[in-house]
Amino acid sequence: MRDEGLYLDDLLEAADSIQRFVSGLKEEDFLNNDLVKSAVIQKLGVIGEAAAHISDQTKIKYPKIKWKSMKGLRNIAVHAYFSINWNTVWKTVQTEIGLLKAEIAEIIRADFPFPNTTEPQ
Repeated sequence: MRDEGLYLDDLLEAADSIQRFVSGLKEEDFLNNDLVKSAVIQKLGVIGEAAAHISDQTKIKYPKIKWKSMKGLRNIAVHAYFSINWNTVWKTVQTEIGLLKAEIAEIIRADFPFPNTTEPQ
């Protein structure tokens, strides 16, 4: 079974990628750029899939994080892609991704400080 810290890393990396994808874009630019929209929705799917693998213990310890919403957005991206509201995706990216990065980084620092390596000597 994959370590939970790795899923948190996936979350953080996907959120970082989303921010890079939309950096410097205005909403209209985003809405008219199929490549960027596709990249963002794919990374939102990664976030949702990773969130689905976070333990109940971690979810209870960090209740302010919108774990269910992340998983739900992934389900929409994968199963109801035809009904994606891109304006909502833009607003979510603009208002939630930075906060999510900060929250996940804090969890990693507090509970999973070295998920990919052994602790330095």
